[in-house]
Amino acid sequence: MASVSTCLIISPRLTPPLFSPKHKPLTRLRSPLDHHHSFPRIFTSRRILAVKAASIDKVIKPGGLVESDKLPTDVRKRAMEAVDECGLRVTVGDVASRAGLKVTEAQKALQALAADTDGFLEVSDEGDVLYVFPRDYRSKLATKSLRIQIEPFLDKAKGAVDYLTRVTFGTALIASIVIVYTSIILLLSSRSEDDNRQRRRGRGYDSGFNFYFSPVDLFWYWDPNYYRRRRAREDEGKGMNFIESVFSFVFGDGDPNQGIEEERWQMIGRYITARGGVVAADELAPYLDLPSSKSSTSDESYILPVLLRFDGQPELDEEGNILYRFPSLQRTASGSSRRKEYVGKWFDFVADMDKFFKEKKWQFSKASSTERAMVIGLGAVNLFGVIVLNTLLKEMAFRPSGFITFVKNIYPLLQVYAGSFFVIPLVRWLSVKRKNDQIESRNKARLQFARALESPDITLRRKLLSARDMAQKTVIGKERIVYSTERDMIGQDYEAEEWDRRFRELDKSD
Repeated sequence: MASVSTCLIISPRLTPPLFSPKHKPLTRLRSPLDHHHSFPRIFTSRRILAVKAASIDKVIKPGGLVESDKLPTDVRKRAMEAVDECGLRVTVGDVASRAGLKVTEAQKALQALAADTDGFLEVSDEGDVLYVFPRDYRSKLATKSLRIQIEPFLDKAKGAVDYLTRVTFGTALIASIVIVYTSIILLLSSRSEDDNRQRRRGRGYDSGFNFYFSPVDLFWYWDPNYYRRRRAREDEGKGMNFIESVFSFVFGDGDPNQGIEEERWQMIGRYITARGGVVAADELAPYLDLPSSKSSTSDESYILPVLLRFDGQPELDEEGNILYRFPSLQRTASGSSRRKEYVGKWFDFVADMDKFFKEKKWQFSKASSTERAMVIGLGAVNLFGVIVLNTLLKEMAFRPSGFITFVKNIYPLLQVYAGSFFVIPLVRWLSVKRKNDQIESRNKARLQFARALESPDITLRRKLLSARDMAQKTVIGKERIVYSTERDMIGQDYEAEEWDRRFRELDKSD
């Protein structure tokens, strides 16, 4: 797929230099998009428009493949959610900030979605590219993509497999206890019988030992709507059943911060956009990973991931403070900038956003104390039974057959299960304790920066004021659109003379 930005940056804006002598740019980190922003002056405006139109048509013209299938599922879904939130008319910066995606990821996602859903592009009088999608673009994409059609079934299958694993492990504890103690009873009874009884017992084994354990008896535990029911029970303050508590005790209940990285980048993108695309490192510190050793403002290396993700660049203000500008996040197609803020002490945090990014601590198990006591008790009973069974199998004076043979063959598995039932939780408890100590340290460092923003010292206050002075945000309305792929280029009036005049003025200014 051809790159839109290669041919579409026709910029009569031609840098009202982003950096005036007043705001000196530092040597910036080169972005993969940087080489697209240069413009060959030898082209006339008419020729540029022709090249632009041809390249746009090439980008959005559907091909034989579904371009969206090449995108990671997570990137595609987050980009589509951002498109919906912005009203189906977006810039790359809109999607990057709302979805928390890298600028390059957002651009590729928008190009693929536009190609697959009959979307079209618009170009503003300053050379900005906007992506516009039809209201039914989701249904159009689902019709074309087999992958998107089967995703819901794959998700359901994955959920079913996950729940089956939980149920199987809990059921195995009951099955292990039944098998172990049935074997112990049989072996003990065989030791007290005389020779005649032993022969009769041998014939009985030859006919087979009837041990019946119906899985149907446990079907009341096997709920296909486990996750939905589990959330409902948690909301109502109810616990989990025994089968679930067994798995929870041994393996835990999963990462409490799953998906939180996406939320973090969305918060950072929203914050930068709300601040007009220019921020100080101290403003983003409450949302990044900061060990307590980096609680000073002298080292701002922690902001590098943000610069790389959102195509940012450092600048110096008049007083020599380092600020960070994100040009891609300063251009938006949304008339609603969502910059409503509430007043804190001196510093205003962005509305509907936490003052700092807070990670959740891990729980050893969400099972209640009573449920854990039951699980530990049954686990201990099973472990004791396995030890006794091992002794009886070694002292067995007759040749086993039938059920006892089966038990002897699977005995190593019974040992592994009984031992891991307590070893795994012990290792996991130590790991949870270490993780929670690290999480607490990071949360404290972020909270420290958030409090510093509420009551900044003179140096930080000047830096924040300078960032607000340098901030700018441009809303690109429909009245500023000079070209759209929705219509033929021939039928659009580009006012060629006006374009020529603008380029002549540009040449003179240079």
